[in-house]
Amino acid sequence: MDFATRLDALRQALPDVTIEEVSSVDQPAIVVPADAIERVARQLREHPALQFQTLAECTAADFWPADPRFEVVYHFVSMGPEAVGAGAPPAQRLRVKVRVGGDTPTVPTIVRIYPNANWYEREVFDLFGVAFAGHPDLRRILMPDDWDGHPARKDYPVQIHKAIDAGEAIQVTEEEFVRNIERQRRAAGVSAGFNVQ
Repeated sequence: MDFATRLDALRQALPDVTIEEVSSVDQPAIVVPADAIERVARQLREHPALQFQTLAECTAADFWPADPRFEVVYHFVSMGPEAVGAGAPPAQRLRVKVRVGGDTPTVPTIVRIYPNANWYEREVFDLFGVAFAGHPDLRRILMPDDWDGHPARKDYPVQIHKAIDAGEAIQVTEEEFVRNIERQRRAAGVSAGFNVQ
C-alpha cells in the first residue's frame, strides 16, 4: 500500500477536514488544520488502513515574522506487518504539520491518543510558547518554572549578562595542548612511581 492509498483513506475518514499534501525530501508530509489534529491523530492510529502506532516526535518551528508564525510538527510511524502482524499496512513514516499563529498559539493535545505526546507537548510549550488545550499537565519541562519567555522563539532576546571569567583560557594553541598533556602524564607517572621522561 503506497502513501496515496493511505492519504485517500484518511480523507475518506475525515471528509470535512482539509488535508493538504506538501512536498518533503525524506517522507510523506501533510498539513491539517489545528482544530482537527486530535481527530486526524485518532484516525492515523485506529483506522485499519493507516495504523500509525507510534508518535516518534513532536516539535515546532518558528517562522517569525510570517503569519501563521508557528508550525507544530508531528512524526508518526507505522511499524508494518513485521512488527505488528499480518494484515498491517507496510512500515512508513508520516510528517503532519499544524500551522498556528496569534499571541497565544494553541493546538489541541493528542495525549489521549498517543500518551507519549505528554512530554513532547510540554517541551514545545516550554520552548516555543505553543499551548496544548486539554493537556493534563502543561508546565515547563526544560526551563526553570520562573523563566521568562520561550527561548526557541526567533524574537527571544539571546543576550545574557554574565561576569567575564578570565581565569581560564578559552582556547589553547596546539603547543599549549601538548605541554598540558605531557605535564599530566609526568604527574601521573611520578605519583604512580613510574619514571616518565
